[in-house]
Amino acid sequence: MDPSGYTTVQVVPEPYDSFMRCHLRYYGYFRGKKTGGKQSPVSPRGHSECHHAEAPGLGSAGPGCRQRVGKEPSSRALPVPCGEAGSPPAPPAAPRALEPGRSGGCGFPREPRALFALPSARGPLPAPRWPIECEVIKEAIEHIEWVPPEPEPFCQPLSQEQAPAGSSEEQGTVVYHLNPVPPGSCFTRARAGGAPGPLSSPTVSLEGPQDTTLLFESRFESGNLQKAVKVGPYEYVLTLRPDLYTAKHTQWFYFRVQNTRRDAVYRFTIANLAKPKSLYGEGMRPLLYSQQDARSRAVGWRRVGDKVRYYRRGGGDEPATFCLSWSMRFPHDADTCYLAHSYPYTYSDLQRYLRAVVGDPVRSRYCAVRALCRSLAGNTVYLLTITGPAGGAGKRAVVLSARAHPGESGGSWAMRGFLDFVLSAAPDARLLRRLFVFKVVPMLNPDGVVVGNSRCSLAGRDPNRAYGTGCRGSFPAVWHLRAMVERLLAEREVVLYCDFHGHSRKNNVFMYGCDGGRAGAAPRFLEHVFPLMLSKNAPDKFSFPSCKFKVQKSKEGTGRVVMWRMGVTNSYTMEAAFGGSTLGGRNSHFTVEDLKSLGYHLCDTLLDFCDPDSAKFQQCLAEVHALLRRRLGSGGSWSDVPTSDLESSTSGSDSSVSEGPQAQPGSSREREGRGAREEVLVPVRHPGRLEPRRRKRLRSRRARNALHRPNTTRQSPAGAPVPPWSLRPRGQPRVPNTPGGGRGVPEEPEEPRGAIPRLPVPGAAGRGSRGRGAAAGDARLRGDTRATGPARATTATTGSSRGTAVALPTPGATTGGRGGRPGPASPRCYACARR
Repeated sequence: MDPSGYTTVQVVPEPYDSFMRCHLRYYGYFRGKKTGGKQSPVSPRGHSECHHAEAPGLGSAGPGCRQRVGKEPSSRALPVPCGEAGSPPAPPAAPRALEPGRSGGCGFPREPRALFALPSARGPLPAPRWPIECEVIKEAIEHIEWVPPEPEPFCQPLSQEQAPAGSSEEQGTVVYHLNPVPPGSCFTRARAGGAPGPLSSPTVSLEGPQDTTLLFESRFESGNLQKAVKVGPYEYVLTLRPDLYTAKHTQWFYFRVQNTRRDAVYRFTIANLAKPKSLYGEGMRPLLYSQQDARSRAVGWRRVGDKVRYYRRGGGDEPATFCLSWSMRFPHDADTCYLAHSYPYTYSDLQRYLRAVVGDPVRSRYCAVRALCRSLAGNTVYLLTITGPAGGAGKRAVVLSARAHPGESGGSWAMRGFLDFVLSAAPDARLLRRLFVFKVVPMLNPDGVVVGNSRCSLAGRDPNRAYGTGCRGSFPAVWHLRAMVERLLAEREVVLYCDFHGHSRKNNVFMYGCDGGRAGAAPRFLEHVFPLMLSKNAPDKFSFPSCKFKVQKSKEGTGRVVMWRMGVTNSYTMEAAFGGSTLGGRNSHFTVEDLKSLGYHLCDTLLDFCDPDSAKFQQCLAEVHALLRRRLGSGGSWSDVPTSDLESSTSGSDSSVSEGPQAQPGSSREREGRGAREEVLVPVRHPGRLEPRRRKRLRSRRARNALHRPNTTRQSPAGAPVPPWSLRPRGQPRVPNTPGGGRGVPEEPEEPRGAIPRLPVPGAAGRGSRGRGAAAGDARLRGDTRATGPARATTATTGSSRGTAVALPTPGATTGGRGGRPGPASPRCYACARR
């Protein structure tokens, strides 16, 4: 009994109460501090004010929470003065006045705090978490953005037939060496800052001011260099660290050098690259960043190097490796410089960008930053939901993701350009937010980005092969992204899925799609339309002939194929070359602005693709048919030709040569990769000439049943296919064409009526207005091809070719499955799925 007459006992709270306290404290509603012996008056209902200490992390109250109870125990014990059990409760005390920005006891709800580990507008960023095997320097690395005033042309590549003469690595001096991860080890745990304890010294010490040895370092975010050997006065042989917990995947490099000399010509050779073909063999050059140039002249990353050579080394019984060598000069003496394979974009760069978005009062109104999940190391995988403030029930969805492969940093720059535009105040950006709900995962593999991997996560496997079979414990980001898309398909139509990647063997930008063919007289190649439109909007960067649509067996676990099989018809992987563009009269490297412009062009093409006037769609589809006719020749029925016969042997993705040793032609491994298909010579189209053609493999019962499902592609009275997203709901009147060629649709009530001026496309002057409406006719196609959704009055817009409204679907109607079938139900919990 305490002096005030209350009896204090230890009570174990009910499980539900404990759970709710933890849950509400986690989201910031109860933020009171424990106040020791301060007494709590009895409330009119008999409840007392609890004083819990806010625990770190999730803020669990724990079973030892102290509560005051009376003499008689009960399930919900109340504080009763000793000796007055039968007396009425005392009158409540006046509540305390709370100061702004402070919270009282846990009975006083406050504004919810930001979700745990999300970037805040104030305070330090959450520190990246590293595996405990990784040493990390404390210095923060940050680079400025810069665009060169002139294009950076490709260099003249040297012959790749034989290795150049040079000093042997065994005869040199090791000047930098990090201890590799033991073979066969796997990820166990992680912590902020990496390995505990003092750092080792992998770099040799300089003997004096006249020592010209370079000082190497890569123990920072996204850095990758394991060993450096000095084989000459200014010549070094470098060894990259394979992806953590693997023995392969060496492509990405990013490291720092100090103690440079301006007048010397340096020669670098990376001796353990994995891919037999690279854009370095076609004139691509590495990137250099000088800190002195950044401070004095605001000059950032630039292309450097000459005598670039990419060649094969080894043979016979030794496994073949590939080498990259180049010569260069540093711009200053005693400078600190960085060399990289592509423009780095780290996990901290993403966090800084998201903190700026969260701190912006305008952009934060229509961009919600949440946590999709946690990675294996505990880093947050961010999910951005971008849409207008009203009318979300009838909007269609667009799902975008990037950096499944951590070494393909160009995907992050393209995603950055998309976010810059869609969060801007441009008229087209406001229109996109009004018509769509964007679900964006800007970095799917933050662990791989942090440690400097080229392709894998900390599970030691490629996450872009785990969409079909990957479990939540090994690939949490992939598992939660797929579950999120399944829930999204049950709520609304997903009109587009696009995963941003980089490519190391082909220049330009292109897409991989999915074309599984259609049964009967259904029109084919509808999936080719979006890439063709994108090539028209970015003619100096995007190459439609490089796009491939074959669904290979080895790509069944990729994001685009799995999303396509789930019901997203327009499912793509966008590949941006590490090199540059050979289109539109240019023959130069991509800059950061070139990569960021891809995000804008994607937005522009999305509005073209969803034009309610299907004239553009029909025109592009006719162009696709014409291109395929020219490819196949004038004879035969081209509509019956399988997709594999329409594409060349280079239809594989950039990973096709990095998953293991190459198979020799005719080997048993190659025959296994072909499965049940065999190469035979059959006479086709051209008399007197034999051409290879593959026999059809036997279909499974599931595939045969899919051929007999009702086709959902609607055709116009003239026989031309009409895309489902351009159909009007039944009962909605047609609107005369606007002067720009599109069809007007009503605007949202909260947006002003009137014309929306087009935003000029960079680099596309002279293209003129393309006259289009926005995505009208949002009614979904059911199995009987009836468009659902209430009719809404429409008005023609003047001076604008894009409409601004979406017809809302009938409440309760489920759509989103491919071909208008109901989308999949929401996924069960993990425990139910295991049963």
